[in-house]
Amino acid sequence: MADIWVRNEGRAGRITLQRPEALNAATYDMLRAIEVAIDDWRDDPDVALVIVDADGERAFCSGGDIADLYAAGRRGDFDFGRQFWRDEYRLNAKLAGYPKPIVTFLQGFTMGGGVGIGCHASHRIVGDTSQIAMPECSIGLIPDVGGSLMLAKAAGRLGEFVGLTGARMGPGDAIFAGFADRYVPESEWNSVKSTLIQSGDASTIPEYKAPASMLSDDVEEISRLFAGELAEIAARLDAASSPRADSAGKAMLRNSPLSMASALILIDRVRQNPTIQTALLEEYRFTWRASEEGDFLEGIRAAIIDKDRAPKWQHGILSVTRADAEAMMAPLGKNDLFWGDET
Repeated sequence: MADIWVRNEGRAGRITLQRPEALNAATYDMLRAIEVAIDDWRDDPDVALVIVDADGERAFCSGGDIADLYAAGRRGDFDFGRQFWRDEYRLNAKLAGYPKPIVTFLQGFTMGGGVGIGCHASHRIVGDTSQIAMPECSIGLIPDVGGSLMLAKAAGRLGEFVGLTGARMGPGDAIFAGFADRYVPESEWNSVKSTLIQSGDASTIPEYKAPASMLSDDVEEISRLFAGELAEIAARLDAASSPRADSAGKAMLRNSPLSMASALILIDRVRQNPTIQTALLEEYRFTWRASEEGDFLEGIRAAIIDKDRAPKWQHGILSVTRADAEAMMAPLGKNDLFWGDET
């Protein structure tokens, strides 16, 4: 497949995303190819570890390729999206629970679906260009692909901040927030990969001092601002006068209120039971409804199709209720994710 290159090299199974012109946005076929590969390598004695990287300087993976989801939803075909997310989430769970080391190299943008591919690995390497984010609320979704697990485990209320604002995290912030493990200058990446391929030993990854984290400096302020319900957070941001509060408030005004209110419920639920299975189960309850009942189609229209950046959300940031969000996060009965032996 031209969009992804899967091969064995030395002691490593290698996956390279090859859509640099599209910021390596992941298609359905790419996700399925990754799953087939890691399933094949799981019990292969010749594969000691897996390396996942991407072509191009601008992005590891900017997210999922959602044009087909939009087209299907506009036709009234909501089952396509539901199956897409079910299959994608199964892959996320497999990556998170993989029995062999997975090493990912996260240059440039790693966002949304790219987090699902790159940030559940056992060894997540960032460099100076790395920008990691969960911007789903801006398109009428919630932080998904298991990203809610990292948000729930982040210090204080950093998870709420990152999830509701879509803030981009550089290398130091990504490590502090739990989306990455190690900083390595990008000039050293080819050498690191060569050693991994030859040795099959993830402990050979060198250690460098990570850049400073601005989130670490601001965690107390962020935790104070982002406690409580959505309306409380919005009012607190409006009353504050710091640069952090100002930028956060402006970001949230662009996002779907229903998505943000639901994201708060999601993060809280996952925080109570922080496992990848809980995260994906709770996320799927929203995404299952996103096209038919949520703001997803309108968010994609405004951001990707018409590009007018003027979405007409169903609710206002002060008028959306907890009941509105709870309805999007309610159990799905027979349609809920049941893991069984899938992962």
